[in-house]
Amino acid sequence: MIINSANLNAIRVGFAATFKKGLGQAPSQYKKIATIVPSSAKENKYGWLGKLPNMRKWIGERVIHGLAEHDYAIKNEPFELTVGVDRDDIKDDNLGVYTPMFEHLGESVGAHPDQLVFTALKEGHLNECFDGQYFFDTDHPVIDEDGNEVTVSNDMGGAGTTWYLLCTARPIKPIIYQEREAAKFVAMDNPTDSNVFMKKEFVYGTEARRNVGYGLWVMAIRSSQTLDAAGYAAARQAMREFKGDHGRPLGLVPNLLVVPPALEGKANKLMKNEQIDGSDNEWKGT
Repeated sequence: MIINSANLNAIRVGFAATFKKGLGQAPSQYKKIATIVPSSAKENKYGWLGKLPNMRKWIGERVIHGLAEHDYAIKNEPFELTVGVDRDDIKDDNLGVYTPMFEHLGESVGAHPDQLVFTALKEGHLNECFDGQYFFDTDHPVIDEDGNEVTVSNDMGGAGTTWYLLCTARPIKPIIYQEREAAKFVAMDNPTDSNVFMKKEFVYGTEARRNVGYGLWVMAIRSSQTLDAAGYAAARQAMREFKGDHGRPLGLVPNLLVVPPALEGKANKLMKNEQIDGSDNEWKGT
């Protein structure tokens, strides 16, 4: 193949199409547990997470609730994935070997939001959320009915394999996925580019800016207790009993059980079986 602008443009279009094909093949679940927030700046601030007021009887003037109770921000981070195509392969018209690679490139990029979101969930006991505590912690500060600060836990503890119980039916989900620039296909394929001159290599890749953070900790329970009827019931009860500041009932109903592969069998047993050990399974389908 002659290396000229027309041929290089056709190659770029072909690689981009293969990349897009792989992008659409990536299985995705992150939207189930993450609120998607478009970003137009270097970072987004989420101070309002600390102030979710309730309706009140209107007596006197309105009570204005501000949005800067907490200084919680998510900074967008750059990500890239780049591959090189040997100039000789273009000259020899040997481009078919790159098709699976560019398809995999697209699939990898499509899976990236899931990796970010579920890693954030898994590491929630190590990373802070809006109230300055770890997202999964035993001492989140809450104001009780009498105006006193008390602590509440969304981490059930335990020494076994960790699983999670989430409420994802509200506008604010447990994880925040923030997108500044969606992944796009880019290329350095000018014959005069330094990478071609020095390494006889045409470079193609993708780049994006995004990041993840944490929404409301009350929407998630972490447990390393045994995943059985008793452990599940305890986690479910804990979330159902969560209250906002000043004793405001939150009415949370957990609707998603997230488990690693090691607990898939136990989760299926608990969520799908009519009976467990000869007794009716009241948690089926919950």
